[in-house]
Amino acid sequence: FYLEVTKIKDKIIEANKTVNWFPEYVGEKRFGNWLENLNDWAISRSRYWGTPLPLWRCSCGHDEMIGSKEELIEKAIEDIDNTIELHRPYVDDIHIKCPKCGKVMTRTKDVIDCWFDSGSMPFAQYHYPFENQKLWESQFPADFIAEGIDQTRGWFYSLLVISVFVTGKAPYKNVLVNELLLDKYGKKMHKSRGNAIEPFSLIEQYGADTIRWYLPYVSPIWTPIKFDEEGLKEVYSKFFNTLRNTYNFFALYANTDEVDARNLKVKYENLDEIDKWLLSKYNKLVKYVTDSYEEYDLNKVVRSITEFVSEDLSNWYIRRNRRRFWAHDLDTSKKAVYQTTYDVLVGLTKLIAPVVPFISEEIYTSLTGKESVHLSSFPKYNERMINEKIEEKMDLVRDLISLGRNVREEVKIKVRQPISEAIIDGKNESIIGDLTELIKEELNVKEIRFVEDLSTYMNYEIKPNFKVCGPILGSNIKDFAEYIKKFTYVDIKSLENGNTIKFKINDKDVELTYDMLDVRVTSKEGFDSTHEGNNFIVLNTKLTKELINEGIARELISKVQQLRKNKDFNITDRINIYYSHNDEFESAIMEYRDMIMQDTLCEQILEKNDLEEIFNINGLEVKLDVERR
Repeated sequence: FYLEVTKIKDKIIEANKTVNWFPEYVGEKRFGNWLENLNDWAISRSRYWGTPLPLWRCSCGHDEMIGSKEELIEKAIEDIDNTIELHRPYVDDIHIKCPKCGKVMTRTKDVIDCWFDSGSMPFAQYHYPFENQKLWESQFPADFIAEGIDQTRGWFYSLLVISVFVTGKAPYKNVLVNELLLDKYGKKMHKSRGNAIEPFSLIEQYGADTIRWYLPYVSPIWTPIKFDEEGLKEVYSKFFNTLRNTYNFFALYANTDEVDARNLKVKYENLDEIDKWLLSKYNKLVKYVTDSYEEYDLNKVVRSITEFVSEDLSNWYIRRNRRRFWAHDLDTSKKAVYQTTYDVLVGLTKLIAPVVPFISEEIYTSLTGKESVHLSSFPKYNERMINEKIEEKMDLVRDLISLGRNVREEVKIKVRQPISEAIIDGKNESIIGDLTELIKEELNVKEIRFVEDLSTYMNYEIKPNFKVCGPILGSNIKDFAEYIKKFTYVDIKSLENGNTIKFKINDKDVELTYDMLDVRVTSKEGFDSTHEGNNFIVLNTKLTKELINEGIARELISKVQQLRKNKDFNITDRINIYYSHNDEFESAIMEYRDMIMQDTLCEQILEKNDLEEIFNINGLEVKLDVERR
């Protein structure tokens, strides 16, 4: 038996055009092409299990299609009621009288294609049209459905055909198409190949949330996903550990200070600049994530939130504001940092809840005391919180700090080792001049200098960019190379800013642009530099004895803090520090004794000879220990 769907082919194609497909090409090409070439649907199956085809046939040739249980009860020869089982073999024992010849009609033995069952889902779930008409109308068509790419000829198709036949329109507004899950090399998983994953052991090890977050993180879900456990570990570390550590940090100090952030009411104008920066970044995130959810692009959702939590919230905001959390007095600034962190953490739990329901629930209920994050309203973007000026300022600072740290890595000088100065392009002074203390702290430098001419610290080697210049200058390229050797730092900066220089070479007019140059920058002796785009930074990397000693002291502070953590000391515990004899080490710690004691809550720093654990302090081997007072 067939359904003559070719009769409504045009309606089916038109209905598909009203659907938003993600990705678009699946609906237009793969599914659209399938619909253009559709055939009548072979609806019957010669099987035992399945929904019986409700067709009764008479030897005279008359057929009766039964449309409801009530109709079958009314027409049945046997005495049946609503308790009748409609599956085989029971339904095969029910007969009806032929209205044409009066003979007994028997049901055909066929069952219905199971794809008809799945395609009937929008109607069958509510027993429509026999009941729940208003409920069905409120739920139809579905906002979205999601299934694998192979369902273009399966569920997506059967849903559409049946819905168009019954209602004349598509049963779904949006279709999200999932691709296949492959192994890390892009091959299909098979037990026989040994490359299949065992999901329950992974869930046991990393948690269901981690896997739920990882899958859309790898790539958009409408592209094949290469599953790699190393990537799972990366997501666990970068997002989940960072989020949990940020929450734990906040909770630790809020509980210590007995602060209930729910009751804090610091006005926006009284927030610190960095608080306003975070709120601006967060509200941009809310808008981006909301738009990405609307596009059904979970890859954008999870990647943007991961980046925000890892870089903006944890690595910058929390790290930069630790001293505000540590402050003794609960002043406006300290209230502001608690309030800002609380508001952002609560908002984040709502943003991530659709993807990771468990950790979002845990953190949300702990923060708010409310019943469930899944009963809360989704965050709304607040345009009034967006401050482009503060973002530009802070982002420039972060970029310069990142460049400065790259320089340190290149010359193998740790961030804990202080250096004398950082030199920054004078054009940035008007933007970030009031944030020099922040830059000094982040780069651990003693002085920040803004200079107009960085050529004092850098050498410029200027050559033609032959790929660009060759076709333009031809045989004049050598004369051009000689001409540009005379260029100054000012000339280069002018070209870099989009200006041009016009001149003649052998009677040929040339308009010089920056992309015609190959500019190579090296640092002068004692200085090291790097740049990205128009942002330059130069570090004075000469280390004096005083700077070396401070570096040793700061490295000691780091080691002591780790010892405190390993010994499970409370953050308020006072301690003694013990060290083994070393003249150079002792000289450094005596010079910076007060700083060490203040930063580690130390009462005494004492020499002791029976210590066991050896530490490398900037090349010095010293035994250390700490003791709670």
